[in-house]
Amino acid sequence: MATIRDVAELAKVSTATVSRVINSNGYVNDETKKRVKEAIEQLNYLPNDVARSLFKGRSQMIALFVPDITNPFFPELARAVEDVTNQYGYTFVLCNTDNDNDKQMDYLSALQQKSVDGFIMVSSSMTGEHLQHIQVPIVALDRIISPDMSSVTVNNRSGSRQAVQYLKSVGCTRIAHIAGPEHVDNAVYRMRGYLDEVKDEDWFNSSYVVSGAYNFDAARKAAMNLLTRHPEIDGIFAGNDLMGAGVLNAAASLGKKVPDDLAVIGFDGITMGETVTPALTTMAQPIYEIGKSAAEILINQIGTSDSGVVTEEFNVQLIERQSTLRKAETYEQ
Repeated sequence: MATIRDVAELAKVSTATVSRVINSNGYVNDETKKRVKEAIEQLNYLPNDVARSLFKGRSQMIALFVPDITNPFFPELARAVEDVTNQYGYTFVLCNTDNDNDKQMDYLSALQQKSVDGFIMVSSSMTGEHLQHIQVPIVALDRIISPDMSSVTVNNRSGSRQAVQYLKSVGCTRIAHIAGPEHVDNAVYRMRGYLDEVKDEDWFNSSYVVSGAYNFDAARKAAMNLLTRHPEIDGIFAGNDLMGAGVLNAAASLGKKVPDDLAVIGFDGITMGETVTPALTTMAQPIYEIGKSAAEILINQIGTSDSGVVTEEFNVQLIERQSTLRKAETYEQ
């Protein structure tokens, strides 16, 4: 395999001149540039990315950290980030962290050694203190890591209030909540939105709130226990669509008809919500748009060395499907 030294010898120039031609960095006269390019073509030389990154101090690489790649929300989010980074000529690296701090720190260390240009992070365990030593831009996505860090999120609390208001509007009189993890800020805001709408109702019972851990199996078990203990519940707001699917499964196992006996609404708007039976009503995040926005903010900060904090909050949108729609039609008659 040809090396940069081979190219330099064939073109009768220094390796530094070859590097300047490859990286379009610094002046090289046209005649010399032509000889170098002809030598590269003749030798079929492929520039070493590591050497190039050391020369430029940059790798044209962006990393996205996600906590759980098995949750369909994150691959949909990753697709948007990948599309934008590729459009701007960056290599995209996806890191599944399991929200494990040691794993995240290992990734950060390894990628910094490869001169990664920036990070987009979905993390509930990292703090500004953990990341203060990072010398490249970071954008928090889906949840806020630090007020001093750029972030892209959605209106979790008000969107959740809208979800509960909708369940009330379709005739639900006993509404429960399957909540996400207590340490995840968007799960907390979604639970607060639920409580805003139900805490003053005379029927409200604190045991109507149970944890589903943003996980299908955990939500299914939680819903089975909840509906067995409280058969009067006729509406459930699940903190994400994956848990909403778990609720639908639990209802089917208990012989409850959805939406006639139980109306179910989720949060996220992942594609899976359209494919479950019955199809899941949801408060849909603009998943592609928030991923795209995070990538564009990061690339702008990389390109301009802009250290200013940018915060963007998108609105969620109610998408009615079969898990509530029939109940709505019945109630309106």
